Amino acid sequence: MIETASMRTRDGVRLDADVYRPPVPGTYPVLLMRQPYGREIASTICYAHPTWYAARGYIVVIQDVRGRGTSEGIFRLFEGDAADGFDTIAWAARLTGSSGAVGMYGFSYQGTNQLLAAALRPPALKAIAPAMIGWNLYADWAYENGAFCLRNGLGWAIQIAAETARLAGDRVAFRDLLAAANALPLDDLIPARPDVMERYRRYTHYFDWLDQPAQSPYWARLSPSTSVEELAASGPPMLFVGGWYDTHLRGTLDAYNAIAERKTVPARLIVGPWSHSPWTRRVGALDFGPSAIGEIDQLQVRWFDRWLKSDHNGVDLDTPVRLFDMGHKDWLDLSAWPERSVRFHLAGGGRVALDERDGLLTPEAPTVAGADCIVHDPWRPAPTIGGAYGTPPGPFDRASIERRPDVLTYTSSQLSEELTLAGEVEARLFVTADTPSFDVACVLSRVAADRQSHEIAAGFRRIFEPAAGAALTIPMRASCISLKPGEALRLSIAAASFPAYPMNPGDGSDPTTAPRADARIITLTVHHGPMMDSTLRAGRA
Repeated sequence: MIETASMRTRDGVRLDADVYRPPVPGTYPVLLMRQPYGREIASTICYAHPTWYAARGYIVVIQDVRGRGTSEGIFRLFEGDAADGFDTIAWAARLTGSSGAVGMYGFSYQGTNQLLAAALRPPALKAIAPAMIGWNLYADWAYENGAFCLRNGLGWAIQIAAETARLAGDRVAFRDLLAAANALPLDDLIPARPDVMERYRRYTHYFDWLDQPAQSPYWARLSPSTSVEELAASGPPMLFVGGWYDTHLRGTLDAYNAIAERKTVPARLIVGPWSHSPWTRRVGALDFGPSAIGEIDQLQVRWFDRWLKSDHNGVDLDTPVRLFDMGHKDWLDLSAWPERSVRFHLAGGGRVALDERDGLLTPEAPTVAGADCIVHDPWRPAPTIGGAYGTPPGPFDRASIERRPDVLTYTSSQLSEELTLAGEVEARLFVTADTPSFDVACVLSRVAADRQSHEIAAGFRRIFEPAAGAALTIPMRASCISLKPGEALRLSIAAASFPAYPMNPGDGSDPTTAPRADARIITLTVHHGPMMDSTLRAGRA
């Protein structure tokens, strides 16, 4: 059964929702999802249709957030979701046939707004399942280590703006934005500020994301991390879901770790081999097998049965961390998030960019000092391929990138025994450049016996006036993979990853405001040896 129901927020705004009921009349708990994309969609790109959940004994409410779908009000990205979420939870708990217990589910925007509402401690909210979320929206959604996430941020902003224009009845703006969504305008004079977004800035949050500094109160208002103490002290049980190739992986992991380390509310983490959507066995160019087919729907039913129906089904006794091993193509259960414990050192003879045999990734620290140079040409920047920010995302053979003369590659010997990496990855590099500012893009890959190279972790950092002689830490994405004997690890380093991130102009100015015509050629040097030991560090299961 499905019906449309409306409620009023504390300031009188009407919010509309579709309500799905179980086929057998009775009293049931409520599952709530709050959508900015139209409630009919119900995030079915990743989850089962609401009728599936209703058939398992839940009243399912899919609501249009303020200013979206048919709900009243003005849509302002995340700004009303805490209070509106609190009011909606109280309303849902009073629906006819409701047991009074409410849970929330959803991914991305619909995951983040769960945490915003939960921080206000609504009494009826008994469990949540936030997937692929923003925790600190500046640091893990809009930016990465100081670099604006251009392709992802621009693409999403165009989508949101187009829908806002459509709802406003502005068909010309909708047409122009739709065209921009289908072919991102990255060839404009300033790629981060395309003309179409300037023309329709009244419909978008995009320029707030470009222009608000990291410490601005704007980010605090939007970020669940601001309320970590409230969430940890009296928040509901939380089931976090992430993906190794998801753009929001860092936010999901940071949220889980922040809650789990306080040990005050039940928390569980599941990370599959997926990109942002969908959650399937085939990601990028690889098939991760039948175990990778996301059974998140089934897990969520167990989670909500436990906390909303008091069904002691043992889900709270499962290991708190479950990671998909992309080598074994199966799941690895851990008692805690793993710590970094493996270290590889970089070594090379100066021709690493031209000869893949020259660059080494070795467990032994080098005894001879060396340096490897690349020249970044803004006319032909090192491109983004696959990973979290490629189009399409996921693992693809990186041979075309790694043989470029503006990319350094350091490769280990073929393994003689299995090696399982799990957890955080980071590069600690001694890097210099001939410009006041520069970027460092790092990708860790698995090199198969047939020499194909597929990304398993990546990181990007924007550098302004680095301290002389100091190592730079480039945090990379976490991963979990078992490498087989005969396989190898490879770290590649470049000075760009365009268009995932804007190109650094090299003169110290903001890359999001710099005309591409003003970008400088940058010579980047990676040092290694006893006094400047550049390393790769990773967790080990």
